[in-house]
Amino acid sequence: MVESSLVSPDSFAAFAVSILGLIVVWDAFWLTRQRQDIPRLGELKGGGFAWKSEGPQEVIRQWGNLASMAAMMALPWALIGASDTSPLYAVVWDVLLALHLISLLVPKRFAVTRTHLFADGQRYDWKRLRLQRRQPARRIMLLRKGWGVFGPLPLGGAHNDLTVARQRIAMALDGTVEWNSTDASLTEQE
Repeated sequence: MVESSLVSPDSFAAFAVSILGLIVVWDAFWLTRQRQDIPRLGELKGGGFAWKSEGPQEVIRQWGNLASMAAMMALPWALIGASDTSPLYAVVWDVLLALHLISLLVPKRFAVTRTHLFADGQRYDWKRLRLQRRQPARRIMLLRKGWGVFGPLPLGGAHNDLTVARQRIAMALDGTVEWNSTDASLTEQE
């Protein structure tokens, strides 16, 4: 009798579910920081600008991710029978993806300063970003340099906020336009 050296389906499923759980917790942690990183909205000292999105704007912003989540929720169910994996792992997988899906739809805060973009609880240096050539109508699409197809960084919000943000983003990426001040702080009051 030859022993199989392959990992058992349940062990592999537990590993995959654990990785997904870490990703969901990691993203949730960064989303909780957005109010701390961007305490005020509107015009910021130094010429920056901060705004927020609403739930429907997040649907527009995240439509590709939402479709991916739906496919990822259905995929394990097709593999359960073929791999002899416990259905419990597929249930936990779907619960974790549902939590992640909810976090995608939560309204977000964004800010543009002379030196950084603040989005999804993260701070991005302008040297690491570029504007996509063709811009969608109801969001701003930036691309993270060096990320290839995994680099889209969409920004959502109301039309007026996005108009102001596009101008500030162009100024930040151009680097030749003088900002109101050398201070690009998000936390100091004007």
